[in-house]
Amino acid sequence: MKLLALETSAKAASCAVLEDGVPVASAWQCTGLTHSRTLLPMVEDMLRSSELRIEDMDAIAVAAGPGSFTGLRIGVAAVKGLAWAAEKPCIPVSTLEGMAWPLAHLTGPVVCAMDARRQQIYNAVFLAEAGTLTRLREDRAISLADAWEDLRDFDGTLTIVGDGAALCCNYMRQQGLDCRMAPPHLRMQSAVGVGMAAARLWPEGAVAVQSLEPVYLRLSQAERERLAKRGSGMENCRDRAFSKEELAEAKRQIDSTLHKLRETVKTFEAKENAERYKSQITLARRRTRAFEIANSFIADALEAAE
Repeated sequence: MKLLALETSAKAASCAVLEDGVPVASAWQCTGLTHSRTLLPMVEDMLRSSELRIEDMDAIAVAAGPGSFTGLRIGVAAVKGLAWAAEKPCIPVSTLEGMAWPLAHLTGPVVCAMDARRQQIYNAVFLAEAGTLTRLREDRAISLADAWEDLRDFDGTLTIVGDGAALCCNYMRQQGLDCRMAPPHLRMQSAVGVGMAAARLWPEGAVAVQSLEPVYLRLSQAERERLAKRGSGMENCRDRAFSKEELAEAKRQIDSTLHKLRETVKTFEAKENAERYKSQITLARRRTRAFEIANSFIADALEAAE
């Protein structure tokens, strides 16, 4: 099985080709240039120098999130374009899981930490043992203080990986935790790790091009600022008189989304190794519950409008 992997979730951009989970070619750069300028030329150069083609790949993998909103959009858009043109499936990979796989040869907890600003990190935790990883915590955006509360009872030395490793490690050490940063050559996000994770998701984790979407975990800064400016309007939203037509259309759209989410859960749960998709199942269930709550309010409003 041969796949192309892309990673654009942070400042560095990288690409790699793996065959049966083993890297055969890769390129990585962190020059300060935008991913929109560097990514596709880097992919083309790597494939050309390796005498490989997109058509040789069984699938194309990408770090789908969390991470930089712009970086994720660039990576996902690039993979969609490449996969669509070559008629290849896509494999979305958790950025955090991709960071952990190059450290699977260790023994002990691997703490993935991406700097999410505002004293927060994007975080997941895995147990590395005998070349495999076991997920201990789902992907999450969490404050350093809350991460410390969660991690302080873990046994053994914590190995911290990612562009937030220094930030996280310094904080944890100040709180008395036994931790270390991953070695520099394995510390940052890379397409090799994305490919290693994707190889273990193949073929069950493959999706069609149109189903590939970034996973952000939280609102962007621009969205948070926009919501803050609209705060008073949002607070008074419940006092607005929506028409029956508006409510019915909103319910119809939510019902459609709920159906898709429930089918997604069924699909993942029916896979041979459903445990691999625990994070996707959990996210889909949370979204399902949120839409069910919204639907209940709409149903009440429609009943009151009768």
